[in-house]
Amino acid sequence: MDRKFDLEERLIDFAVAAIKIAEILPKTYAGSHLAGQLTRSGSSPALNYGEAQSAESRNDFIHKMKVALKE
Repeated sequence: MDRKFDLEERLIDFAVAAIKIAEILPKTYAGSHLAGQLTRSGSSPALNYGEAQSAESRNDFIHKMKVALKE
C-alpha cells in the first residue's frame, strides 16, 4: 500500500476518529468543552490541506501549508 500521496484521506480519517472520540466524552461542562475543542482541532487539518490544494502557485501552496502548521 503506497501511503505517499494519501494525506488527504488520512486527514479525513483522523477527523472522523476525533469526532467519534468527542461523541463518547461525558456530557458535562468540561466534557462538552473538550469535545468542541477536539472536534475543531481534529477536523481543521483536513480543511486546511484542502485549501492548500487549491493554491495558485507553488509558493502559495507552501504559504498555505505554513499557515496550517501554525494552527
